[in-house]
Amino acid sequence: MKKKDFAVNIMYLPAIILFFLFVIWPFLSGIRISFTNWNGFSQNFKYVGFENYKQIFLDKNFYTALINTIIYGVGSTVLQQVLGLSYAVLLNNKFRGQMVTRTLVYMPVLVAAVIMGYMWYFLFQYDGGAINDILILFGGQPVDWLANGKLAVWLMVGVNVLQYVGVSMVIYLAGLQGIPKMYYEAADIDGATKWEQFKHITIPMLRPAITTSVTLNLIGGLKLFDVIKALTNGGPGYSSHSLSTLINYMYFNNQSAGYAAGIGLILFIFIMVISMTLQKYFRGKEVA
Repeated sequence: MKKKDFAVNIMYLPAIILFFLFVIWPFLSGIRISFTNWNGFSQNFKYVGFENYKQIFLDKNFYTALINTIIYGVGSTVLQQVLGLSYAVLLNNKFRGQMVTRTLVYMPVLVAAVIMGYMWYFLFQYDGGAINDILILFGGQPVDWLANGKLAVWLMVGVNVLQYVGVSMVIYLAGLQGIPKMYYEAADIDGATKWEQFKHITIPMLRPAITTSVTLNLIGGLKLFDVIKALTNGGPGYSSHSLSTLINYMYFNNQSAGYAAGIGLILFIFIMVISMTLQKYFRGKEVA
């Protein structure tokens, strides 16, 4: 039996080696780089201690990106839960076109995020954008949708929600289909309204699905990159940057690899703490 267990453990070795080479080693290298002044290209650099982290916490652009990251994460998550659960409740009922509607809601998930971003860019752009062309057709004035950083941030939240709401819908559909119908039948006999059934049966029984959906959506929103890169590239100025796009900008445009690595480590810790806190909170609320 021990020989068999040993043989099975040996089979894990390739996966462990790959995980170390492509996850653990780059992560440790990133931590090391964050304590250097490396520009990302030269072979010459020196260790500067915590200097990069001091600069990060004094950088106004970092705080702008941090606030935007929170908006991308929290805003996307809240809207995805509301829309995803609404779609799931609607599509859990049988009607003509049910499967087609499910497919249409989920289909944007299959499109690469950067392609989705450029598709929306051709809608929002000032010259020749589809939305402005429609406004002009009806006698309105064109709007430079992406020139206002605050507006651009919320537009990208909307784009992210519309692309990934299908993920929440599928998670909630699976949760709804796992709720025994006898609970609703008993509630009907007791005279409970549909809202009372939803509040006291559906929501408590969906808490495992809520945990999964919120965690996935929040992590995805907090590390939002592709849509921002396609729509605004973090502009105008630094006003629509997330921490992910700021890392990219600092590395490739500013040639500050050490600085970018420091922001990357902060983003990793930020996401890890939030996701673990959420997991702990929701697990405590789940129905046994």
